Amino acid sequence: MSQGSHYYVPAPSTWPITGSVALLFMGFGAAFSVNKMPLGYGLLAFGFAVLIYMLFGWFGTVARESESGKFNQQVDKSFRWGMSWFIFSEVMFFAAFFGALYYMRIYSVPELGDLEHKSLWPDFTGDWPTAGPGITEKFMPMGPWGLPAINTVLLLTSGVTVTWAHWALKLNKRGQLKLGLFLTFALGFLFVGLQAYEYGHAYSDLNLKMSSGAYGATFFMLTGFHGFHVTLGSIMLFVIYCRVLKGHFTPENHFGFEGVAWYWHFVDVVWLGLFIFVYWLI
Repeated sequence: MSQGSHYYVPAPSTWPITGSVALLFMGFGAAFSVNKMPLGYGLLAFGFAVLIYMLFGWFGTVARESESGKFNQQVDKSFRWGMSWFIFSEVMFFAAFFGALYYMRIYSVPELGDLEHKSLWPDFTGDWPTAGPGITEKFMPMGPWGLPAINTVLLLTSGVTVTWAHWALKLNKRGQLKLGLFLTFALGFLFVGLQAYEYGHAYSDLNLKMSSGAYGATFFMLTGFHGFHVTLGSIMLFVIYCRVLKGHFTPENHFGFEGVAWYWHFVDVVWLGLFIFVYWLI
């Protein structure tokens, strides 16, 4: 890594406008698709294709700049601050959903079931889990044991394997690094597959759906967004694995790896909160 005082400023790039075009097509495609207009699906697919093209191109450019030694310590520090603030924004994102769950369980649902509101919903008891007053469709809550517990073990194990890979990178043990990364993203994709199976079980066997009122909405919003983050993190780990196979990263210069590892540990911590407050303390 270059240690000079010059802060690297990249040349003008077309990638931001490419990403804007992708978002434009995705926005129109989503709007048309919601309104059942056939053109919408084609626009949406084209937008996603342009977005993927932009991601490969832009991230590839940054990777080549990094491997060519254009980034000094100041640039590295900027990357670290940027990733830190990004993860903080993600923490606030999930905090909002956890806060909604807490408010419903502790305040709104018990209040709707107290004596003051019996004239409105005389049969509503205010116990949790519930769909809420006025919803008569029955469902079963998702318990903590079985697939949720297995997924917890998988995700915690993946946190260990990515840390093992990080130490291998610091010690320049490339074989251990490759194995650790492979195990990490494999466990991540396995987690996503088991969660998809869990959703099928919820729909078919428990009658638990997004339409199942307060409990169903919070369950699927929290676990669904977390599953999306696990999917994204697994893809990121796979990209880092491919870069490692190409000989990228050194013990002194590997923030691309570290940033993804930070993100993965964040995903682990959020899942622990989900397992406790969504699955266990139902």
